[in-house]
Amino acid sequence: MQIHAWEQSMMLANTFRIARETRDDAQTVVCAIEHGGVTGYGEAAPIERYLETTASALAFLAESGPDLGTDPFALEEIERRLAQRPGAHAAKAAIDCALHDLQGKLLGVPVWKLLGLPRVGPPTSWTVSLDTPDAMAANAAGAAARFRRLKLKIGGRDGLDIDRVQAVRDACPAIPLQVDVNEYWSLEEALENVQHLARLGVAYCEQPLPAGDPGGPRLKAAAPLPIYVDEDCHTLADIRACAERGHGVTIKLAKSGGLREALRMVHAARALDLGTMLGCMVESGLGIAAGAQISSLFDHVDLDGNLLLASDPWPGVAFGDGVQVPADAPGLGVTAGPGGPA
Repeated sequence: MQIHAWEQSMMLANTFRIARETRDDAQTVVCAIEHGGVTGYGEAAPIERYLETTASALAFLAESGPDLGTDPFALEEIERRLAQRPGAHAAKAAIDCALHDLQGKLLGVPVWKLLGLPRVGPPTSWTVSLDTPDAMAANAAGAAARFRRLKLKIGGRDGLDIDRVQAVRDACPAIPLQVDVNEYWSLEEALENVQHLARLGVAYCEQPLPAGDPGGPRLKAAAPLPIYVDEDCHTLADIRACAERGHGVTIKLAKSGGLREALRMVHAARALDLGTMLGCMVESGLGIAAGAQISSLFDHVDLDGNLLLASDPWPGVAFGDGVQVPADAPGLGVTAGPGGPA
């Protein structure tokens, strides 16, 4: 098999702000794996929070050719060889998803069917960027007609987080809300704020404490609403510890290393009676299509990364009635974007 990779840069439709960063564009890496005249594609969405960049992903992919071998269906062996080089989970996810895309194209079936899963999962949330309470309320109100639940980015460290949620609740009294703090509360803030969130009818709070914070178990025990962990949860090896500090886990392909590990994680989480959310980075329809293939296994879905873009270079995921639906076409079902190998 032959592997090629390149960086793609995409403009966002609007400035996107979370607790730790503000951005107007996104850079990801596309991985293409060719076998017998057929090409499968996958996307790496590395972030610096996890010490990964597009440059490091490109470097990992450039060295991965010998690990692929000649059989695109030998996923266990390929994964074992790639695991000998630690880290680089986003790049590994791109390889994993490209191989699944390739398999589906070779067999003429979509990946969700290849995996034996239903096509349609839960509705995706829409991410409301961190801003002033009034601006977040206006953003939420504008999205409420298209989306069936909203995810509010908070963690402003300005004393206004509960005001932000209250403003959105007033603007959208009927729509389900969830919040994502991105590690920006102390234990004391979290213990107080979760009481207010429960009063406002928030469904759950995602990653209120820094990853590894020793107060996690105490917060879980005291919280009147579910706590989901994201930055604490990367691969299967993290699930047991996450059960001690949260009621649910957020699984992302770019953190786990691909579909195979994400499938292991969701089943392990269910065995420990944890809630499950399928998340994403800011990425194109290529990455979102991969996630959508397994969305039916999750309680909650947050796959709006491509909807945040001014223009999606990889169309193919259908969005309707708040749901991201993968195509009924071979592989991941997306159209190859520009910039690939000649």
